[in-house]
Amino acid sequence: MYLVLVVVVYILFAIYFVDWKNWKDYYPTIQYFLICNLLYNFIFYNHTLWRYKAVTVEWLNHTLIELTFSFVIVPVVIMIYLRYYPKGKKQFIYLAIWIAYFTVIEYLFFKKGLFVYENGWNPFWSGVFNAILFSVLRIHHKNYLLAFIVSIPIVAILLFLFHPTLEELK
Repeated sequence: MYLVLVVVVYILFAIYFVDWKNWKDYYPTIQYFLICNLLYNFIFYNHTLWRYKAVTVEWLNHTLIELTFSFVIVPVVIMIYLRYYPKGKKQFIYLAIWIAYFTVIEYLFFKKGLFVYENGWNPFWSGVFNAILFSVLRIHHKNYLLAFIVSIPIVAILLFLFHPTLEELK
């Protein structure tokens, strides 16, 4: 099962790269991501833009993979990302590396049939989304209110571009 392998890798990342003494500094940003991600999955349950697909066992569905991703992998990623965030011109390179990392990993999962794009979403939009995601996570870590202000038009644009009909939301 690939999910077990991925979880083990991120647990190792957590052991070696997370600053557990300062986890509370990252907790609000982790909550922000979790709330946004779970809200997306709840509202768009019948109109997903992407979904996980298990190929090993039938009971391992999008919801279980998403919950594992949200509560195990993403908190580790956020804590590592924010801990090592550089100052100065290196920020752009650092941000680009994280965007590329997440986009390439997702693309590899897509090619293996473990990740499915739907309703107009594709690898390009995932790259754009990853750029927005990592930028807003950094903003949130520095200024909660600004992150919420920035998030509102982003959500509006995404809804405009990938808006489900009312029938699809039923």
